Amino acid sequence: MAYTNADLASRLDFALAVYAEARQLIMSFYQHSSLEVEEKTDFSPVTEADRGAEKLIRERLDVAFPEDGVLGEEFPEKPGQSAFRWILDPVDGTKSFVHGVPLFGTLIGLEVIEGEHRHCVMGVCGFPALNEVVYASEGNGTYWKIGDQPPRRVHVSQVSTIEECTFLTTNMQRWQKIGKWEAYTEILERCKLSRGWGDCYGHVLVATGRADLMVDPALNPWDAAALVPILQEAGGHFVDWKGVPTIYGKNGISVTGKLKDEVLQILNKS
Repeated sequence: MAYTNADLASRLDFALAVYAEARQLIMSFYQHSSLEVEEKTDFSPVTEADRGAEKLIRERLDVAFPEDGVLGEEFPEKPGQSAFRWILDPVDGTKSFVHGVPLFGTLIGLEVIEGEHRHCVMGVCGFPALNEVVYASEGNGTYWKIGDQPPRRVHVSQVSTIEECTFLTTNMQRWQKIGKWEAYTEILERCKLSRGWGDCYGHVLVATGRADLMVDPALNPWDAAALVPILQEAGGHFVDWKGVPTIYGKNGISVTGKLKDEVLQILNKS
């Protein structure tokens, strides 16, 4: 299927508008004393905000783009009749959300499926508690909007070595679980600065030039789909630990263009 800039523009406009709606719903639960937290079968938390926001986005999609498919974290996949598939994570960083920490986000990604080939062409990553949103569509750059300020185009940094970089990760224990503790400690010992600003917030810090490397040992497609175009259009990379620009690698790296090869070499040492 050949798709046009108009196809992407209409879907980006929709994504930004529906994110604004979802943000209001999510914030009605944030830091609320009556918030109930359930545990899913994988032991991860889920709340009314997660389910309510995804339901809202799906309902709006059924009206605006009924032929598009939808994959989300909280509800079963809806197969599509078009080449477009929306990939949703209504609250990325639910653990931050339930602890009252504002570094959680809402991820709305758009994938194009052409036969066996899939690629992500649009992404919106909003931070409800911070009132910020970062977004991109294929060929049109990455933009960062804070509150009512005009959006500004953003790019990754020009950092080119581990020794210069600010390194982020979500959960240090996951490195141990997958047998990559030595790689973690090498990056940690060599980098200029390390912080635990994790989940989608860490990846967006790289896209906006405020950090240089974000490494996630475990990711699902809905954690990653919005991030691919956001990083690519900012001049960086979102790849798995093998260096492939995919959302299906079960892990992910957001990194500057000049730093990517050195990071992959460390992560793939035997």
